[in-house]
Amino acid sequence: MSPTNTPVPVLAFASASTYYCARKSDLPVWPSAPLVMITIIGAYWVIWRSWLFPTYFSELRHVPTVQGFPLWGQLIPIIFEECGLPQRRWHRQHGPIIRYFFPLGCERLSVADDMAIRHLTVKDPYNFPKPLRAKLWMVRILGEGVLLAEDVEHARQRKTLNPGFSISAIRTFTPIFWQKALLMADLQRGEMEEAGKSSISFEVLEWLNRCTLDIIGQAGFGYDIGSLEDATLPIRHAYRLVFNFDLSSRVLHGLQAFFPKSKHIPAQMNRDMEEARRIIQNEATTIINEKLEEAEQATNAKDVLALIAQENLKYKDKGEPGLSFETMRDQIMTFLAAGHDTTATGTAWTIHLLSIHPEMQDRLREEIRRYMPFLFDPTWTYDRSMILTDPDRLPYLDNVCRESLRYIPPIPMTVRESVADDVIEGYKVPAKTVLYMLANAINRMEWFWGDDADVFDPDRWDNLPKTVVPNSFMTFLQGPRGCLGRKFAEVEMKVLLCVLLSRWKFERDYTTEDPEDWKMWRLVLRPKEGITVVATPVEKSMFY
Repeated sequence: MSPTNTPVPVLAFASASTYYCARKSDLPVWPSAPLVMITIIGAYWVIWRSWLFPTYFSELRHVPTVQGFPLWGQLIPIIFEECGLPQRRWHRQHGPIIRYFFPLGCERLSVADDMAIRHLTVKDPYNFPKPLRAKLWMVRILGEGVLLAEDVEHARQRKTLNPGFSISAIRTFTPIFWQKALLMADLQRGEMEEAGKSSISFEVLEWLNRCTLDIIGQAGFGYDIGSLEDATLPIRHAYRLVFNFDLSSRVLHGLQAFFPKSKHIPAQMNRDMEEARRIIQNEATTIINEKLEEAEQATNAKDVLALIAQENLKYKDKGEPGLSFETMRDQIMTFLAAGHDTTATGTAWTIHLLSIHPEMQDRLREEIRRYMPFLFDPTWTYDRSMILTDPDRLPYLDNVCRESLRYIPPIPMTVRESVADDVIEGYKVPAKTVLYMLANAINRMEWFWGDDADVFDPDRWDNLPKTVVPNSFMTFLQGPRGCLGRKFAEVEMKVLLCVLLSRWKFERDYTTEDPEDWKMWRLVLRPKEGITVVATPVEKSMFY
């Protein structure tokens, strides 16, 4: 329950008490009324909601609970530590289902139990939609597309979009992955040569964001965004604004989780978010205006926009109004954001991990050389008509990608709120309960992964313990709300790594802060200052 949702009986009692006290004291109702009202409502929240109720009366009081007074709860570690890290610690201390508190006794559950996760994601997922406050926070950048749709509308949108992410569709997109990845590597090489250096230090996340944005534009909408060639495009500026991590922005983003109307505060962060939303909406509008007619006429729809357009035509053929312009625009907003930043972030973290584990990087590069020797041939040029080796055939590459996504999941958490009373693993969960499934905790739990859960070890995937189940790897979620673009992202990530590792040897740039010390969460779990690496061309590195 939010602090702003004081129950009507409490307000009625406060009003009656105000009137009674004023009459008994021969005081005017005004100005004594506000003082009495504030005192009664304050006592309700501090004494009842933040002490007596959660301690003695809540239906969740039997759930193992993190120590601390519910009045202020566990807000400090949640705000100032890496997303999921406090819960990882609390789960290890208290078990796979725990209760903790936001301020004023607001109860939260964190779930890291296989059967409980299955209940939330597979057995009864539509009883646990995203909380309205979370949707209001995300909708500005993501739009009201499939990611934020719920219940029947989500199932309908998902069914419509599934063909665009099938194995056959991804095969048609893969040449785009190769083309953009190779272009990125060439531009990086050109930047180094222009500087007249034999190696270069660059921020790899920015490069990958530009590359994956171009990929989703081309593969998803048949539209060339061109951010690789022009880093100053407004659309890239918009996503940079979203990921501003200064202290005031972090505080305001946290505040909006409780008070969505605080987005109207005339602060720089809110102005940045509104500017970002306007730019992203304009880009989505441009894509629709330029490509919609072409997409409607496509005979074999594969990309996202063509699927949306043909779904719209089906409605119109039935005499129904069809999808609104805003609905189509919001789907494009969803795929622009979710379809590029998650993959870029996951790939960047992988480059970082390989840069601090050079033996793994060398081993992976040798595998790429063995399966794809043409990538190491300086005279080789790419033609989109070429059929290249399927990156899924590289076993160690597969292990590295899965382990990186387990170790640092780009989407570290998902939040749900129960619509109706339910029972989860013996605990009654009343309606309106907020629950978290934190991939950044679940992916590191010893009861799934063993005593080396906190160790980055790609070889673990060749001999997983029997305790590893699908729900122990929550990077892509599970069930009908699981990531629609999972296979798209996996293949894209592998292509990016094949190209980058065939061109560069990466070393950590120790003149910059360790990116793992400053993981910040806003839509994705990313380093505060990016990931800077020293890149040496493969043919010039001492390794060769």
